[in-house]
Amino acid sequence: MTDRPGLRDRKKEMTRQAISNVATRLFIEHGFDKVSVADIAQEADVARKTVFNYFPRKEDLVFDREEEARALVRDAIVGRGRQPPVAAFQALMRGLAEGGHPLFRMSERPVRFWHMVADSPALTARACELQVTLAADLAGMLADAAGRPRSDPGARLAAAMLMATLVVAYGEALRVFRENREPGPAFLSVMDRGFSGVDAALAGTPYV
Repeated sequence: MTDRPGLRDRKKEMTRQAISNVATRLFIEHGFDKVSVADIAQEADVARKTVFNYFPRKEDLVFDREEEARALVRDAIVGRGRQPPVAAFQALMRGLAEGGHPLFRMSERPVRFWHMVADSPALTARACELQVTLAADLAGMLADAAGRPRSDPGARLAAAMLMATLVVAYGEALRVFRENREPGPAFLSVMDRGFSGVDAALAGTPYV
C-alpha cells in the first residue's frame, strides 16, 4: 500500500514525458504551428484532455523542462552550505555543462529545436517570457539565501546577468556546433567570462 502513491507518481511522470517526446518530435518534423494538440494526443495514444492536464498551454509542450531547471537551482542554493548563493549557482551550471546534462547537451536535435522556435512567433515570445520569469525566480532565490528583501537590486542584477550569460553561452555553443566544431569549450569560455562579470559587479555583497 505504501508504494502505491510513488508508483502513481512515476506513471504520471512517464505519461507526461511520453507526451512531451511525441510533441517535440512532431513539432520538429512539421513545425509548431502545423501540429495541433489533437495530433499530439492521437500520436501519443491519449485523450486530448489528458494532454492539457499535463500541459495547460501548447507552448508548454515545447518548454517542458522549466520546472526541472528551477528545482536544480533551488536545491543547489538551499544546499550550498557556507558557499555564497551566486557561487553555488555558478558551480551548478559548470557541473551541468561539464557533465553533459540534457539542458546543455549539444547535438543536431537542439539545433533543430531552436530553429523551430525561431520560426514561430508564439514560441519566440514564450522563450523571452520564460527568460524573464526564470530570472525573476532566480532573483527571489538569491535574495532569500542572502537574507535580503526580494526587491533588492543586487539580487535582480545578479539574476539578470546570470541568465543573460547562459543565453549567450548557449547561443555561442550552438553556433560553434553548426560549424562542426566542439561546442563545449565555447560554452564554458563564454560562461566563465560572464560569471567573472557577475562576481565583479556584485563584489562586496552577500551574493558572492
